[in-house]
Amino acid sequence: MLLKLLLSLSCFAIVAFGVPEQLLASDSNAAPSLTATPRQLTFTVPESSSQILVWATSAGRTVDLTHSASYSSQDPSVARVNERGQVVPVADGQTEIVIQSGEASLTVPVSIQGLGQPAPISFRNEIVPILSKASCNSGGCHGKAEGQNGFKLSVFGYDPAFDHQSIVLQSRGRRVNLAAPEKSLLLAKGTATTPHGGGQKFSSDSRWHARIQRWIAEGAKLDAPQTGSVETLIVTPSEVVLAPQGQQQLRVTLRSPDGTERCVTAEADFQSNQDSIAGVDHDGFVQATDVPGEAAILVRYLGQVATCRVVRPRMAGEFTRPPEINFIDTLVWNKLDQLNVSPSEICDDATFLRRVSLDVIGTLPTAEEARDFIKDTSPDKRQRLIERLLQRPEYADYWTQRWSDLLRVDKDVIEPQGAVAMTNWIHDQLARNVPYDEFVHAILIAKGPTWGKSPSAFFQVQKDPEMAARAVSQLFLGVRIECAQCHHHPFERWDQSDYYAFAGMFTGIDRKKDPRNGMKIISIPGKDLTHPRTGEPVAAAGLGSVPPDFPEGASRRGELADWATSPENPYFAKSIANRLWAHYFARGLVDPLDDFRATNPASNEPLLDALANHLIEMDFDIRKFTTTLLTSRVYQLSAVTNESNALDNQNFSHAAWKPLPAEVLLDAISQATGVPEQFNGWPVGYRAIQIWDNKLPSHFFDVFGRPSRLTVCFCERGVEPSIAQALHLMNSAETMDKVMNRRGRAAELANSSLSVDDMITKLYLTTLTRFPSEQELVLMRSAFEESKDRHEVTEDILWTLLNTREFVFNH
Repeated sequence: MLLKLLLSLSCFAIVAFGVPEQLLASDSNAAPSLTATPRQLTFTVPESSSQILVWATSAGRTVDLTHSASYSSQDPSVARVNERGQVVPVADGQTEIVIQSGEASLTVPVSIQGLGQPAPISFRNEIVPILSKASCNSGGCHGKAEGQNGFKLSVFGYDPAFDHQSIVLQSRGRRVNLAAPEKSLLLAKGTATTPHGGGQKFSSDSRWHARIQRWIAEGAKLDAPQTGSVETLIVTPSEVVLAPQGQQQLRVTLRSPDGTERCVTAEADFQSNQDSIAGVDHDGFVQATDVPGEAAILVRYLGQVATCRVVRPRMAGEFTRPPEINFIDTLVWNKLDQLNVSPSEICDDATFLRRVSLDVIGTLPTAEEARDFIKDTSPDKRQRLIERLLQRPEYADYWTQRWSDLLRVDKDVIEPQGAVAMTNWIHDQLARNVPYDEFVHAILIAKGPTWGKSPSAFFQVQKDPEMAARAVSQLFLGVRIECAQCHHHPFERWDQSDYYAFAGMFTGIDRKKDPRNGMKIISIPGKDLTHPRTGEPVAAAGLGSVPPDFPEGASRRGELADWATSPENPYFAKSIANRLWAHYFARGLVDPLDDFRATNPASNEPLLDALANHLIEMDFDIRKFTTTLLTSRVYQLSAVTNESNALDNQNFSHAAWKPLPAEVLLDAISQATGVPEQFNGWPVGYRAIQIWDNKLPSHFFDVFGRPSRLTVCFCERGVEPSIAQALHLMNSAETMDKVMNRRGRAAELANSSLSVDDMITKLYLTTLTRFPSEQELVLMRSAFEESKDRHEVTEDILWTLLNTREFVFNH
C-alpha cells in the first residue's frame, strides 16, 4: 500500500517535462529585396579578410541569407570569396563580389591596393588576437598559471609584452627563426607539422600562417602600445529577431576614432549565454532553437567586448494581455508580448499561501492557517497576508540566516562569540527594518571588537584589502572582479588597474587581537596599492569612478561606504533588487544574480531599471519593496504551464518549482510530523532557521546543501535535487522516527475521534497546505479500507506526502 500511495502521487524524485510546442513561421509570396553589409570593401593588408552579411527584405520582414546565398568573384585573381561570404584579398586591383539568392542578385565592389608594401604587422593588434582565437592563451592551455610544456602566455593576451618575450626570447629564441621564418617552431606547432598537444590551429596555406610568418620575417618586433583614443568594437547586427531554427551570421568590426573600420570577425571570440535559445559557432554563425526567449551573444576581441541580443519569439498563437496590478506586470507583459508567450493563470489561494509563507518567513503554514485563508472570501486577503508575514518574528529569523550565509558568519573563523554577536546584529537590523543602504553602510565602516554586537567580524573574515574588495564588489554591487586580479576581465571592462584601485579603498584597516573581545577592527590611514605589472601606485577609487580626495589621515572606508550606497551608484540598487527578485522568482533578471556585466544583460532591462528606481524612491525600505514584488500578478502566477510558455525559463511567464532550502525543509518536516528537531546542545523548540551555528553537525544539512560560508556567493547553497536527498527522505532513520513517533502527528490523528476523511484532510492541510482532491480522497480511503491498523495507514499517508515533489518544492 505504501508503494501504491507513493507512485500515485507526484514523487519528489520525479520531474515532469512539458511537451515542446510546434512552432510555425509564416512565408510571404512577395519577391525579396537583397542588401549587403558592407556595401563595398577595401583591402590594404594581404592577410586580412572581411565578412559580408546578406539580407532579404520582404513584406517588412528582414531575414539573414548570408549562409544560403551563393557567391562568386568576377576576378578571383584579385579577390576570393567562400561559401559563407568571407572575402580575402589576392592582389591589387578592382573587382566585384556577385551575390545570388533565387531570382535576386546584387554586387559588392572590392578595391585592393598596397598589398606589395603593407604596413608592418602589429604584434599587439594582429598576432595576439590569433593566439586568443586559437585558445593558445586560454586558462586550459598556455595561459594557465604554470603554462603548458614550458611555454607560458598571459591569459587572454592581457600582457602583450610578456607574450612577446615568451615567444621571441625564451628558450633561447627557438620558437622563431628570423633567418628562415617559414621554418619557425611557432608555425610548425600551429600547423601540427611538429607534434603539438593542442593539435592543429591553422593550415599552412591560411591567412593566420601568412600573417605570423610575415611578422617573423619583419623581425618579430613588439610595437609600442597604442595611446590616445581607443578603438570601438562593433557587432552587426546588435539585435536580431529569429524564427524557430532561424540563423544569423555576425560581423565584427573595430572602428577607429577617425571613423574607419576593419573587419575582425575571423579573430573575434563568440559565446552564447543561452545555448538553449540560440547558440553560436567559432565564426559567429548564430543558430536559434525552438525554445522562445532571449539570448546574448558575447563577442570578445583584444580586451574589448560587445553583444548581440537575439530574440526568439514564439510564432504561433496570439498574445492576450492579462490584468495588471503594478508596474512589474506591465513590464513583464511587455516582454512576453514581444516573445508572443502567454503567461499562466493566477494561482489558487492554497498555492499562494504556501508559496508566500515559505518565501517570506521560511515557515510552512499550519493546517488552521491554511483552512482559514482558503475559506476567507475577502478580496484583499492576499495583500493582508503579505503584510502580516513581513511583521512576523520568523521574517527576521529566516532572513538573518540568509544574510549570515552571505556575510560569512563562520564560527570557525570569527569564533563562536563573534558568530553570536554578528548574528544578533543582523537580526536586530532586520527586525527593525533598517533601510538597506544604512545596513550596508554600517558594514562597510564597521570597527571595534568582533565579539560586540556589530558587523565588525566581516573584516575579520575578509582579512586583507583584496579579499574585502572582491567580497564587497560581488555581494553589494553584483560585480565579480576576481578575474581582473591577474588579467583583463575576459567579458567585461575591468582590468588590473580597476581591481587594485578598488582594493586600495580597503587598505585603511588594522586588526588586533583582543583576549576579551576576540579581535578589534581599527581604522587607520590607507595607502594606494601597487600595480603588479607596472610597479606604479594605483589611485584608490570605486569601480568605474574618479579617485576621491581623501581627508588627511582619514579612513578610506567612509568614502567607500558613501560611494557604494549612493542612489547614484550604478550597481548598488540594481544588485539588491536583482537579489531579492531572484529569491522570490527563482531566477535573477541578471543571472547569475551577482554577475553584472555588459555581456550578461538582464533578461528584462526595463524591469530591472524600474525595480532599482522603485527601491531608491522607497529609501531602500526592503519590506515595502518586497510588498511590491509579492502583490504583483507575476509573483502570483501558477506553476502550471500552458502551450505557449512550457519552454520559457527566463521571462517569468509562470512560477518556478524551487527546492526548499535545507533548514526550511527540516523545519517543515518537523512541523508536519509534529516532532521538533533536537539540535545538539540546543533546547528543544529551536527551529533550523534560528540556528546561528553554521558548523552544527547534521547529516540532513549536509545532504540538502547547507552552505559552508566560504564565499559570499549564493551559489554555495545546494539547490539542485539529488538521488541522495530523495533516498534520505524515504529511508533515513531520522525521517521514519518523526513519522512513527508516539507523540507525533500520525499518532495524534490515529488516536483521535476524527473520521477518515477529516484525518486525510488534516494531513493534506498540514503538509501540502491544501484540501485533498476527490480522487486523492478516494485513494486514501482505500488505504484505510485495506488495513485495520489505523496507526500504520496514517503513518503511511504522512510518509507518502512528505516524499511528494509538492512538499519538497515551493511552487
